[in-house]
Order: sequence, then structure tokens, then C-alpha cells
Amino acid sequence: MQALAVTKLEVNGRAYAPPPQPVAVICIDGCDPEYLAVGLEARELPFFAHCTRRGHGGTALAAMPTFTNPNNLSLVTGVPPAVHGVSGNFYLDRASGETVMITGDAELRVPTILAAMAGAGVPTAVITAKDKLRAALAKGLPIGDTAIAASAQHAAAARRASHGIDDLAALLGREEPDQYSADLSLFVLDAGLALLRQGRARLLYLSLSDYVQHRHAPDSPEARGFMRAVDARLGALVEAGCLVAATADHGMSDMARADGSPDVVFIGDLLDARFGAGTTTVICPITDPFVRHHGALGGLVRVHLLAGAPSAATVIDALRAEPRLGEVLHGAEACARYDLAPEMEGDVTVIARAGVALGSRAAEHDLGQLDGVRLRSHGGLAEQKVPFVLSAPLDPAWLVVRQVLRNYDIFDAALNGVAR
Repeated sequence: MQALAVTKLEVNGRAYAPPPQPVAVICIDGCDPEYLAVGLEARELPFFAHCTRRGHGGTALAAMPTFTNPNNLSLVTGVPPAVHGVSGNFYLDRASGETVMITGDAELRVPTILAAMAGAGVPTAVITAKDKLRAALAKGLPIGDTAIAASAQHAAAARRASHGIDDLAALLGREEPDQYSADLSLFVLDAGLALLRQGRARLLYLSLSDYVQHRHAPDSPEARGFMRAVDARLGALVEAGCLVAATADHGMSDMARADGSPDVVFIGDLLDARFGAGTTTVICPITDPFVRHHGALGGLVRVHLLAGAPSAATVIDALRAEPRLGEVLHGAEACARYDLAPEMEGDVTVIARAGVALGSRAAEHDLGQLDGVRLRSHGGLAEQKVPFVLSAPLDPAWLVVRQVLRNYDIFDAALNGVAR
């Protein structure tokens, strides 16, 4: 496949070269670096070992908060939530007073690298595990000959007019995978490989699910088996002539006590006991349709003050007395420190210490959704470190000017930073 004669395209302040060869950018959802470390130590991940020896095998920092929507959108826009506008999976709309679960593209306020490339004639495909991400990631894509956007979750429902392809399940000759399975992610990688081999995509964005990482620690047989399956598919993409760049939207932490019960601080219950019920609304931005993953418990929550509530400073002082909390900040300070989107931030931002989960009120969380397994979740600073891996080496000149790599540098690395 010959390189396309397209000039560099500027997207959100960065200029991206068209792919000189097929490029696949992979978001391995929830892939804490420890998952790779375990497999590399056991010498059972040949693709990732190749990257370490002959490509680039390092780490980067995910955008805060370390949730799925903010980071996937940071990856495809090349900017943090403060710029693209999405700081969670779930937020309180200040204008309406209603809570909103993000399942579309309305909140994304900047263009994507994917849309720019497809618009310039680069055949582009977005395949996600979860359909909740598809619309946002596909925003601006000219669905049709140069753009495909579909999900493994609803693979059979894909239609050419709306997704750029008919029945993704039929393409692979298999049924839709269960949304709570490792196969949901493997289906995404298999679909990307099929599109590449058919010449239907030159630029691929493949976003996986973190079901396995929520359920299984890095050294478990289930996690190791899953990572071997991922590794094999990434190796197959390289063998098919693709440059592969892989990172994650967030890491993953064990948030359970020694007896296996979740170690949770229910922020709303604390505030009710101190200031009275009905004075605050606590938002858990991890909330999404996949409740069995995490029970809506994560490492960051937002507090909105209602009529009759004490000042933000008073609430902050009260919460800072809880030793399991890492940072308790004014919302504006949290935005400035962590590049969060102001329109989604609360009056107070609460970040847990490592190994601790945050919730709103105990009565609002169904811990039975965890099926008796140890709580593993994300959202805070402890889950910010993620892999940053490419199948080809990076130009030292590209690396030297980036003192702190971010996961949303991944398209820049793949399209501009590879040593030629």
C-alpha cells in the first residue's frame, strides 16, 4: 500500500502526518503496566518483548480522571479533558440539575484526529468494545468509503449507511461476544485485523474493554491468558504490515481489604452525617452501563453543594479529616492542577488514596454486582501510569522534547515520532 499524498493535518494544535504505512492505535482498556511486566517476566508475550527490544516499550501518564471516556477522547484528540470537554463517564448538568450518562458525542467539543484523516481520504476504522464510546469516537467521521465505526457489543447491528460496514459479526463469521467477557476485546482486535487484511483501513483505532482487568489481577491465570491472546493479535497486525502503537486509558488497582470486602469511603454518607441530608449531591464519574465491572465505585468523586450547604472550604476541611482520602480540592483548583473540564467539575473534587474506592452513599451502590470478587477499579492518581508501546523505535529527537509522556501523545508518536 503506497503512502497517500496528503499534507500534514493540524488537529487541536498539533500537526499529524498521514500514515506512511497502515497504523493501528490500540487502547488496551485498564492495562496497568503490571500486566505486561508479569507476561514479560514469564516470556509469554513475544509482541511486547519485541517492542521492548526493537521498538519502544515504556510508560506514560493517563489523563485525569483515569476513567474510560475522558482518556479515550484524549487519545483520539491529542489533548486533555480541559480542552476536549469530557471529564467523566457521568456528570451533573449544572444548567438542568439532571445527571447525564455520556453515551453520545454531544459533550465532545473539539475535532478528532480520526475524522481529520478520514476527511483527507485516509481509510480509517474505529472499532470499540463498548458501544457507549462509538458515537463520541466517530464524531465528524464521514461514514462511508473512507470511514468505518462499529462496536463489538452491537456488531451484528452495524449497517453500511450508519457504520460504514454491514454486520461486523458476519464479517468475522462469529456471533456477537458477551459484553462481560474477554472475547469482547478480542473481537475488536480480530475485526481490526480483518479490515486491515481486506485493505479497508489504513488507520485503525481499536478500543478494548477492561472486563478482565476489573476481575483478575495481573498474575492470575485468566489475566495472563487474556494478555497472551492480545499479544498474539497485535503480533498478527505487525505481520500484516501494520505499525502498532498501544497504550491504555487507565491502570487498575485492588481496592479490597484483606478479607476481600471492598474498602470504600462513601462521601455522601460522611457529608450527610456531618451537615445533614439534602445538602450535597455526590457524583461518581466512573458510572456507566457496565455496572458489573466496578459497581460505580472508583478513585475520584465530585461534590456539588446544594441550597443550605456549608461553604466548599468547610466541606473540604471536614473531608480532609478522613485518612483514606488522598486529595480534597476546590473544583477550580482540581481543574487547574489536573487539566479537567470545568463544566463537569463539582464544587469539591475528592481523590482517594491508593487501594481505596469512593462512592456516593452506600444505599446507592449495589455491591452485589461485584459477584463476590475483589473490587478492582480506577479513577485516581494511582491508576495514572499506563503502557506506551510501539512496534517500531521512536526518534530520539521526538522523545527528547517530551519530558513527560502522556497517553494522548500516542497518535503523535505513531504518525510523527517513529524513526525513519
